[in-house]
Amino acid sequence: MTDLAVELKVLDRRLHDWGIPRYQSEMAAAIDLHACIDEPLTIHAGDPPKLISAGIAVHMAQSGMAALVLPRSGLGHKKGLVLGNLVGLIDPDYTGPVMVSAWNRGAPGSDPIVLEPGERFAQLVFVPVLRPSFTVVGEFTAASVRGAGGFGSTGKS
Repeated sequence: MTDLAVELKVLDRRLHDWGIPRYQSEMAAAIDLHACIDEPLTIHAGDPPKLISAGIAVHMAQSGMAALVLPRSGLGHKKGLVLGNLVGLIDPDYTGPVMVSAWNRGAPGSDPIVLEPGERFAQLVFVPVLRPSFTVVGEFTAASVRGAGGFGSTGKS
């Protein structure tokens, strides 16, 4: 993959005031996404996930790339905001609006999370994608040390 160009379409004009999604530091791995909402959004613990527009669409147009939507670390750790599907995946051929499913993982009765219009609440990281071909086999051609052992099979230390 040599061409890392991605087209970004602004769907919500307020982003011109709030800031077009961009890398916030020279070595940032992801761009921040703004909550494109019309009024503060209160998310109570136990509420169903809310679908929030990021106000953009992207077009990667290459099979070797995808984008992952993640919560911002501070909101996840300090306030309990998580994504409804934990990680959102945007395929390179999807050109529709970037929407973020978010919910409050707090215990019942804990403080609600309030998102303000334009608040940076999620992030988008672009990642390489491998698409291997598959060979259907009755048995694997070589054994591994681990084999079929899972869930703790490699020990605790």
